Amino acid sequence: MSDEAADLAGEVWRSLRELVLDRNDRRKQAAESAGLTFNRVKALIRIAAEPLTLRALAEYLVIDAPYTTVVVDDLVKRGLAERLAHPQDRRAKLVHATAAGRRVARRAAAVMDTPPDALLALDPEELAVLDRILGKLLA
Repeated sequence: MSDEAADLAGEVWRSLRELVLDRNDRRKQAAESAGLTFNRVKALIRIAAEPLTLRALAEYLVIDAPYTTVVVDDLVKRGLAERLAHPQDRRAKLVHATAAGRRVARRAAAVMDTPPDALLALDPEELAVLDRILGKLLA
């Protein structure tokens, strides 16, 4: 990659980061809608999609195992999650979202998934181009 292309890629990255994290960060709103910290919201949304072991959840959240236990203990205490025996490994537990946890996760995810006004202002052709580019980036 040429220096010019690398500079342009850096500029695009800074713009994306500004759009998502600086101007339209929904993490605080999602946490407030759920009455939880954002780490707990992120954990709840993830386990609502698929039960995980504590180890897998810690890796997903990029936090250490003891703190993951604190997060899960709080979700369990609030009735939003439960630990069940892993069907293939007697030594492991899977963390599942309860029905109440899935409702809270859906509400928080809806906040996170709300597009910013700038994105809604694009015309369908521009959105289609952006969608194709993002598909390549995420592949």
